[in-house]
Amino acid sequence: MAEPLLDILARYRRAMLDLDADALADLYAPDGVHEFPFRFPRFPARYEGREAIRAGYRAAWSATPARPTEIEETAVHRSTDPEVLVVEQQVRGEIAGGHGEFAIAGLLVIRVRDGLIIHARDYMDGLAVSGGFTDR
Repeated sequence: MAEPLLDILARYRRAMLDLDADALADLYAPDGVHEFPFRFPRFPARYEGREAIRAGYRAAWSATPARPTEIEETAVHRSTDPEVLVVEQQVRGEIAGGHGEFAIAGLLVIRVRDGLIIHARDYMDGLAVSGGFTDR
């Protein structure tokens, strides 16, 4: 059961790097949930449903000058629950217009059922996301 989870993770990462809200949302079940337990300014606590995920990410990505260039996978932890994967990662990228680089640490917990994400908890460094980007 681990390989389908890793395939979903690879497709998830590709969508993030491409800033492709459609590809990202299509990984979710119609009633899938994506939540952000660590709150930060101008970001919702959660998106409920595939279409909310699509619209939310499309809006967020169009409103930020941050452009990810790499997702460094620090560790992948397989759960005793075959539907769950926990990923430690660091998203690195550039601020458009030559305004610097960023690195945002995060932990992603995804639950996949029948080949679709039904729940994701995205723990990100809110200070970095809200503009206090760290140097590379």
